[in-house]
Amino acid sequence: MERDGDGLWTYTTVPTLSELYRYEFIIDGNYTIDATAPYTIRDGEVLRNVFVVPGEIGDLTMVQDVPHGTVSKVWYLSSPGYDRRMSVYTPSGYEQDRGKKYPVLYLLHGGGGDENEWLNLGRSAQILDNLIAADKVQPMIVVMPNGHIGMTAAPGENSLGYVGAKSSRSAIKTEPNLYEATFMDVVNYIDKTYRTIPDREHRAICGLSMGGGHTAVISANYPDKFGYVGLLSAAVRSYSKDDPRSTEMTQDFDMKLEQLFSNKPFYWIAIGDEDFLYEANKAFRAELDEKGYDYTYLESDCGHVWKNWRHYLSEFAKYLF
Repeated sequence: MERDGDGLWTYTTVPTLSELYRYEFIIDGNYTIDATAPYTIRDGEVLRNVFVVPGEIGDLTMVQDVPHGTVSKVWYLSSPGYDRRMSVYTPSGYEQDRGKKYPVLYLLHGGGGDENEWLNLGRSAQILDNLIAADKVQPMIVVMPNGHIGMTAAPGENSLGYVGAKSSRSAIKTEPNLYEATFMDVVNYIDKTYRTIPDREHRAICGLSMGGGHTAVISANYPDKFGYVGLLSAAVRSYSKDDPRSTEMTQDFDMKLEQLFSNKPFYWIAIGDEDFLYEANKAFRAELDEKGYDYTYLESDCGHVWKNWRHYLSEFAKYLF
């Protein structure tokens, strides 16, 4: 930034592409938001300002003059014995047409997120509203659970209040892969509570980063439950028997994948060419290729960033149902 004679600091960027952007100020080494701009988005425990450059991509993330869906914050009793929260998007018309049933997309967040992340940073409600209104995707219910099994709800919105928000992800001690092992709690609650079409042909699951790893494990362990699987910059690895992190959910993973692909799911993998998980995804795809499993692959530019994940959601949704 440059300082003028009146002490005002300014910076002018080069022309930028249509997109949703975040920014922050660092003043004498101290991080701060732009107090004169009220538009902010929380990412984990960090707050940043946000603006949108209009255009096809930027407009997709914004509220347009189209019919809007409804977002609910829903509490359910998990099998470990405590209440947990998830966000649920129902498309426009859900409340009015009581006789209509809908397919469901389970949308999982990354390691720094919670049940609010896909709504806040991912702009999932706006993206779905706009794509449905343009007849580019089918009206669907979108379920966004909290992927930290030891966390009951987002920081500051759980029983810990504002104390220990950063540590609330592990407030309840759990076993490895317990989230994947109890994921059908979420599915069963949604099928019981909402007007769903409760079969694999009308049920999809996808996730980013940590949520992509969750998606890989969940879909393999419940091979007859999800007809569509999306791995977005996924935290996948080789689930070998010798892996010290191996649990019941990741044991015999090759056999589980074989059973999953015998049901011919639509399996979609997307990642940026600068993503730190690129090589892990490359190795995972090589294992699928070796077995002759059919999947669709999208490679974009950039790294482990929301710019990609919003784009991946808009593309993956077009294949569903």
